Amino acid sequence: MVHHSGSIQSFKQQKGMHTSISEILKEKSLKPSRRSLPCLAQSQTHPLNLNHFLSVPLSPEPKPEAKSLTQSISTSCSLLPPQTGQSVNNHYVEESEATTYEARADESFLIQKPVTRAKLEARTDSLQGKNRGNTSGLLFRDGKKRIDYILVYKKSSPQVEKRCTFEKNLRAEGLMLEKEPSLTNNDIMFVKIHAPWETLCKYAEQMNIRMPFRKKCYFTDWKSKTMGRFHRRCRQIKSWLPRNPMKLDKEALPDLEETDCYTAPFSRARMHHFTINNRHTFFSNSTRSRIVHHVLQRTKYEDGKSKMGINRLLGNGTYEAAFPPHEGGYKSRHPIKTHGAQNHRHLLYERWARWGMWYKYQPLDLIRRYFGEKIGLYFAWLGWYTGMLIPAALVGLFVFLYGLFTMDSSQVSKEICEANTTIMCPMCEKNCKPWTLSDSCVYAKVTHLFDNGGTVFFAIFMAIWATVFLEFWKRRRAELTYDWDLIDWEEEEEELRPQFEAKYSRVERVNPISGKPEPFQPFTDKLSRLMVSVSGIFFMISLVLTAVFAVVVFRVIAMEKFASFDWEFVKKNWQFATSGTGVCINFMIIMSLNVVYEKVAYLLTNLEHPRTESEWENSFALKMFLFQFVNLNSSTFYIAFFLGRFAGTPGKYNKLFNRWRLEECHPSGCLIDLCLQMGVIMFFKQIWNNFMELGYPLLQNWWSRRKMKKGGGVGQNVENKAQLPQWDKDWNLQPMNAHGLVDEYLEMVLQFGFTTIFVAAFPLAPLLALLNNIIEIRLDAYKFVTQWRRPMPARATDIGIWHGILEGIGVLAVITNAFVIAITSDYIPRFVYAFKYGPCVDKGYRHEKCLRGYMNSSLSVFDMEPRNGSHLQSRYCRYRDYREPPWSPVPYEFTLQFWHVLAARLAFIIVFEHLVFGIKSFIAYLIPDMPKDLCDRMRREKYLMQEMIYEAELEHLQKERKKNGRHYHHEWP
Repeated sequence: MVHHSGSIQSFKQQKGMHTSISEILKEKSLKPSRRSLPCLAQSQTHPLNLNHFLSVPLSPEPKPEAKSLTQSISTSCSLLPPQTGQSVNNHYVEESEATTYEARADESFLIQKPVTRAKLEARTDSLQGKNRGNTSGLLFRDGKKRIDYILVYKKSSPQVEKRCTFEKNLRAEGLMLEKEPSLTNNDIMFVKIHAPWETLCKYAEQMNIRMPFRKKCYFTDWKSKTMGRFHRRCRQIKSWLPRNPMKLDKEALPDLEETDCYTAPFSRARMHHFTINNRHTFFSNSTRSRIVHHVLQRTKYEDGKSKMGINRLLGNGTYEAAFPPHEGGYKSRHPIKTHGAQNHRHLLYERWARWGMWYKYQPLDLIRRYFGEKIGLYFAWLGWYTGMLIPAALVGLFVFLYGLFTMDSSQVSKEICEANTTIMCPMCEKNCKPWTLSDSCVYAKVTHLFDNGGTVFFAIFMAIWATVFLEFWKRRRAELTYDWDLIDWEEEEEELRPQFEAKYSRVERVNPISGKPEPFQPFTDKLSRLMVSVSGIFFMISLVLTAVFAVVVFRVIAMEKFASFDWEFVKKNWQFATSGTGVCINFMIIMSLNVVYEKVAYLLTNLEHPRTESEWENSFALKMFLFQFVNLNSSTFYIAFFLGRFAGTPGKYNKLFNRWRLEECHPSGCLIDLCLQMGVIMFFKQIWNNFMELGYPLLQNWWSRRKMKKGGGVGQNVENKAQLPQWDKDWNLQPMNAHGLVDEYLEMVLQFGFTTIFVAAFPLAPLLALLNNIIEIRLDAYKFVTQWRRPMPARATDIGIWHGILEGIGVLAVITNAFVIAITSDYIPRFVYAFKYGPCVDKGYRHEKCLRGYMNSSLSVFDMEPRNGSHLQSRYCRYRDYREPPWSPVPYEFTLQFWHVLAARLAFIIVFEHLVFGIKSFIAYLIPDMPKDLCDRMRREKYLMQEMIYEAELEHLQKERKKNGRHYHHEWP
């Protein structure tokens, strides 16, 4: 029987039920119903020694320097004009606010279980004296109110009036403030912010934050009953097998117990519906920080609609930083196995961020609880991507080993190494001489490592792999959004950016979804700003192409210089020298331009004035990807598809600026140049990124500690860092970059492009990516836990625009690999020769012997006597092309073999693309975005939620009527 919420509302109106907040607050506490068992996961999922931080107030020992602190604080707003008298009087309102808020705390909504409460109090009493020193920097001076956010400013800052007005407005919003001077710098002052219970409830309702509602009720269908015995057998057999070393030990991670409750948007009018076991832990630390950040973003500091938000105050120097505090230190003198974790940060370091945990799965639930869902999704995606790279790396390694083992037996390599009498045409005009084909024997063997029969198979495999990776990530994301209660979040909680509200506050339009008026950006304004942004993007892309052209000019000039070099080793290996120096110079240009692109992308994105934070991040991410993708891959595309295509023929060479001859490919093909380009850039870029992510913050933090020890600019010397309060320790850490996770995603997405787009030319790319990602996960974890201030916990349902970019890369990879195999590699010319011109014609392509004579067939003949006289030892030289010899009726015209190879290349591109796209579409169709059992669970929970709301309303109504002395029945009246 399904009961609709409309009937409940109408009955409430008929019977005169209390619907106002003031009337509901007067109600007494309710006993839990038979179905609404309390959800105890909130108080049970903390580390062993953590409950005394989060649930029960403590009274730490008073600090001896309290008087001096008070004296130093009292003069912080004394520079204000006459109206500051009231500000000075209200400056220490927080001292009296403490008792006021505690007195107003309403305990009537706490659903307590006597046994659990007694255990909690006993545990707290035992740990109160043991861990009293660990609370330094986590609580106000009264030892009761937890610090939810930290603001940092300089006493010498001239923005005193704005700061005091902002802090006064924060108090008016219900926040509590307390100030502390820095122990390491006399000019630094910290503002500690605490959100009381009433303020948390108020803004949790405004922000539609979902909170625990009732214990989940599970059901078993006929499939579960019939498969129960089979699963029990499997678990029994599995218990006999060795334990998976990659799984985390739940005993070592007691915090991984999942919250097993239904959730609903928080409402003060229906507070009796929610499971409030403990008021201090009902809102998690990340949720409290999110609420405070929401208030900071929307509090004014001056009159005027645009004068609001902590971001603007950070920009104009009023505040130096704003961040939520870490939950204590990440190291302990006692081992975690025997003494447990001191806090969530310590637990994350021991079970996630340490380098010794590189082979373990990630504790995603704990990451999400400490850093928020957005960062949790990033690490979930990074872990999924790294796991999926394992089969790709194994197959790529197998293809490389196949080329290594068949290198000596390759017919093409043998012919090149044995061609002692084949004279090749000079590679440059002035100082180059004819050379023998056998001089490039090593070059030909190395080319075979990457250009062999396994190349086509690996290209098809990687195209299918990219599709499988994205499709199964959709399923994994659906499971995470369900487990983390993010299914309906996006539609409910998407908020406007304060900058957008301030810019377009004069023009309002009714939101068609919420029905409320909100700022509106006119279409003409949006179009004009978009056109300016697009023009800037095209200008920067043209700058990239200009840099690529400069590298091409360098390679052309360096080719002649190295070919006529005095050092015989360089002269003999001039092609490697030209490619190597060109790649290194190109890499330096790439890294230099990336700095410019970041600033330009930031400027263009702010110029567009996106409506929401997700729109701003998506716009900025798209610009950064376009800039860096073109910057990183433009030279690679040149080598793959343009190098040697327009060089001309002997006697008719095309010259750059009528002076330098264009670069040619080796007789074995241009694939080795492409492979060298990819390998060098991928290797050095990963090393540089890892240094900038970890090495640079380490150096900065080391320099800060060094300045503290020397006392440079420091008012008070602190001998032991452990004596510093948490806010001082966090202030000395490096802030998370202003772009959030854009740089982290961008690095991995560009790497994904390298592992898929040109994978036919470099099959070891997935292996390098796998090794880098294993380091990257722990490097990022170490950086987030130890080197960075705690970022503001944010929510997200997906990886954003990056998923669409990954799908676009997957499509581009199919097209690019088709062209690389058909045009860049020699696979198609060898295939045509074996079936049409080789010794195995009409016998089928069987083995390498069918390629006998291929090298001679792919080289044309040029007569050098008319140009250089008769003093040469050999009149004829060879060059790579399919043209008629000089003694034919039509000298130097294309042969029939050229047209056969061209037709085969075009046919291969069409067949390869249609085949791979067909397989990709079929696989995407077979794999649903959401598992069927997850869909059934979501539908079942939606139904149960309606039943629970009805039951809770009925129980509340019955108690209300019983209290008023009226008769009531068990069924709905």
